[in-house]
Amino acid sequence: MFLKGIKDKFKQKSGRKFIKQALANPTEESTRGKGIRKLGCIVDLDKFQDSDVFYEFLEEFKLTPNAVKIIGYRSYYDKNSPYSTPVFSDKDLGWNGDIENSYALEFLSREYDLLVNYYDEENLLLNLMSVKTKARIKVGFKGVGPEYNDLILDTPLKDFKTFKTELKKYLGVFKEI
Repeated sequence: MFLKGIKDKFKQKSGRKFIKQALANPTEESTRGKGIRKLGCIVDLDKFQDSDVFYEFLEEFKLTPNAVKIIGYRSYYDKNSPYSTPVFSDKDLGWNGDIENSYALEFLSREYDLLVNYYDEENLLLNLMSVKTKARIKVGFKGVGPEYNDLILDTPLKDFKTFKTELKKYLGVFKEI
């Protein structure tokens, strides 16, 4: 048990080091053109349980049925319990910032036009997912640093309707929709 605690601390340290290096060396520009055709959502399910509301983006942005991908984070989850949303957790953290979860790896293998970082506090795993996700535009909340998001909205986490309205307004200003 003691050695597991030390191992977890070193994994967290290597994850923070990976984030620092990734933010210092930005990835190449996205080859995707203007417009929102694929949307990814990283959701903190510990604070916002209703992940199905993100499918409202299908109608809002006139997307195809499989254009929205959602992945949820829980600080702890039981692998035997059924979840409606694919989930990853703290125990999925590997060495050098790797995330050892098949749902997370499948999410990261895609490229998105818009990434919604739906969490409002710094969290190592959520920040790792955000940094590793290939997206042209990243949107998030005020509580998370600007290094993770291109557009920061100052709305309450629980008020999805306001978030959606503000996001649509700003994407219209940027001529993305």
